[in-house]
Amino acid sequence: MEINWLAVVTASVSSFIIGAVWFMPKTFYPVWMKAQGRTMPTERVEMSTGSTALMFGGTFVGAVVQAVTLAIVINLAQAVDPTIGAVGGAAIGALLGFGIGAASSFSHRQFGQHNHNQVHAVWVWLIEVGQDIVCLTVAGLIIGSWV
Repeated sequence: MEINWLAVVTASVSSFIIGAVWFMPKTFYPVWMKAQGRTMPTERVEMSTGSTALMFGGTFVGAVVQAVTLAIVINLAQAVDPTIGAVGGAAIGALLGFGIGAASSFSHRQFGQHNHNQVHAVWVWLIEVGQDIVCLTVAGLIIGSWV
């Protein structure tokens, strides 16, 4: 099994960028916050260096783990069908996003919604897994195209 590490790093960075855009104040962040029953901060939130490193570093490590896992799955699929490329990689990423990521997180979101509003929980879930699915689809496209 050969993993293209440049593709994995590129896919990880793309996921980090997509997440940053997805949760910008002009995109889904305000709706996401409201659906959680939280208010938008009106002033800059000060965090310790350790908290900031854990939040952003942990997010990037998660993106790397997803990209490596996706690269392994795409590599295994290409062993069966060598014609799998960018489109096939994107399809595999989307399938894993829908079939594993979205499906497994639904109950977590339903039971974890602090205000017990299940309709809001569905909105939060859709925003969160929407980003995951887009990230995995783009990562699959990148990894699948760099065979």
